[in-house]
Amino acid sequence: MGRSRRLNALVAAGSIAAALMAPGTAPAQTYPNHPVRLVVGFAPGGNTDLIARIVADKVQATLGQRVIVDNRGGANGAIAADTVAKAAPDGYTLFFTTVGAVAINPAFRKDLTYDPVKDFAPVALIGRAAPVLAADPSLGLKSARDLVVLAKQKPNAISIGITGIGAISHLGLELFESTADVKFVHVPFRGSGPALADILGGHVNGILIDVSVMLEHIKAGKVKALGTTAAERSDLVPDIPTLVEQGYPGAVAENWTALFAPAKTPPEIITKLNAAFTSTVNDPDMRRKFAENAITPSPTSPEELGQLLKGEIVKWDKVIREKGITIKPEE
Repeated sequence: MGRSRRLNALVAAGSIAAALMAPGTAPAQTYPNHPVRLVVGFAPGGNTDLIARIVADKVQATLGQRVIVDNRGGANGAIAADTVAKAAPDGYTLFFTTVGAVAINPAFRKDLTYDPVKDFAPVALIGRAAPVLAADPSLGLKSARDLVVLAKQKPNAISIGITGIGAISHLGLELFESTADVKFVHVPFRGSGPALADILGGHVNGILIDVSVMLEHIKAGKVKALGTTAAERSDLVPDIPTLVEQGYPGAVAENWTALFAPAKTPPEIITKLNAAFTSTVNDPDMRRKFAENAITPSPTSPEELGQLLKGEIVKWDKVIREKGITIKPEE
């Protein structure tokens, strides 16, 4: 081979190597070639962690790599969000989050180290779950309207338990009050366990809490379900009407779970991830497992999740500012 031909061959080989290393080509084509980390903003054992592990276990077969759940609890998901925001945008570190860390935290925490819109690339919505409004059966209520009437008859006397200040149950109750032009006595608890104990013990008149926590007790007649804060009636609890259909259109508060990647993750990788997680969530076995936890599978495109996120940020910021809601740093 002559010198010029050898030179041309070396140049060609170099060009091919450069092309293979170019962003959006080789990385996307070979992705994933090692384990993927799914960062969850809550401690092991909770509902979000449970769903993340169910999804991670199933999606591994589609991706062809292990998906490892990494729990980074604290600050309503802010610690996990910061971890993912600062990670390399290569598709190997993903954020499995609820609405709180990305759509509610910005209104409460001005010291956030991440911007939910600028620092993340939406991948897919995973599922939705809405709290259920339930009452002590001894009150004899049959609907949300009955509760509103009672609260107006007895101002500052009807107590409603919520699972913490700033929780989706709290914000949902605020929306219900605004729409119904009524005021309840809010009784915040640190989590669903203490709240559940008090409604079953007759210490509060009502409660707004995850359906999954209350379903067993609703079926047993220990509490009376009055409505959910979902946008539409769920197939999982078809007998429970929404507050919307009872005449309170503004009372929509859903706790959704979704998947995000660091910003600037190649579009080809986002597309692969969306396809993998969407097929996983739509799997019949997965839908059954979601139903067992009162979660409605709701896979979307990355674009649809991006629009949902922006809308929810505006919505909850408005509610929190208008109501003057604040939280302590440790909350």
